[in-house]
Amino acid sequence: MGKNKNRPLPQEMALPPGGADSHAHLDFKTLAGNLDQVLDRAKKCGITTLGQVFLGPDAYLKGRELFSSQPGIFYILGVHPHEASTLDTETSGRLYSLARDDKRIKAVGETGLDFFYNKSSPQEQRQAFRTQLELARDLDLPAVIHSRDAAEETLEILKQMGFRDRKVLWHCFGQDLETARQILDHGWFISIPGSITFAKNTRLREIVREIPVDRLMLETDCPFIAPEPYRGKQNEPALMVFTALEAARSKDMDAGELWMTCGDNCRSFFGVKS
Repeated sequence: MGKNKNRPLPQEMALPPGGADSHAHLDFKTLAGNLDQVLDRAKKCGITTLGQVFLGPDAYLKGRELFSSQPGIFYILGVHPHEASTLDTETSGRLYSLARDDKRIKAVGETGLDFFYNKSSPQEQRQAFRTQLELARDLDLPAVIHSRDAAEETLEILKQMGFRDRKVLWHCFGQDLETARQILDHGWFISIPGSITFAKNTRLREIVREIPVDRLMLETDCPFIAPEPYRGKQNEPALMVFTALEAARSKDMDAGELWMTCGDNCRSFFGVKS
């Protein structure tokens, strides 16, 4: 990550140790090939906890050894809505067995509905979503939700599947204030990505102002959605400091306090140690 006089390095904006990136795809080739440096930069920026999301059993089996010596990384395992058509009985059974047997798997996801791209049919997505919610319920694991252009139906399915009083994290939140209020009314959590820093994203900043900090998490969703001033570049955990700084400005609170509170929220939600 080269220096630019108009673009501060994330290390120059470092926050206290204790930050948590609740949602990252560190097994993607562009990050996995440089993993030691990526994790070193994250540590220098104050990140001590990372949620590594594996998109399906094969990705998990291929990538888990990358993180075997990294105690601050926990796993989230599920089938993305884009791949919902692949979630047959065999794959569902594999998900169940892997999540049951590996205690580093702390949640099922990301699962949900994506009616923007519709890479799997809506019906396939609904079925895969219900199947994975049932798996999370049976294993007593939290669910990490992906929802795009489908908030109302996502909420309805969560309620139908008995998740009113269970752990739910709405990842990469980008919906409206009413959706945020419904999520919060059910006791669920909201995770904020780097898009909060985008100049035109006034709505998300206004929504974050309304979210109680004890129900908030931060994420990169790396390698996607790099925050300003790195928008359009590859995202990585270190860049989450810019997301935290903007979220703190939106809430008119100390950045270090928000950083630590969101980190503690993540660790408590997923049941991981600091």
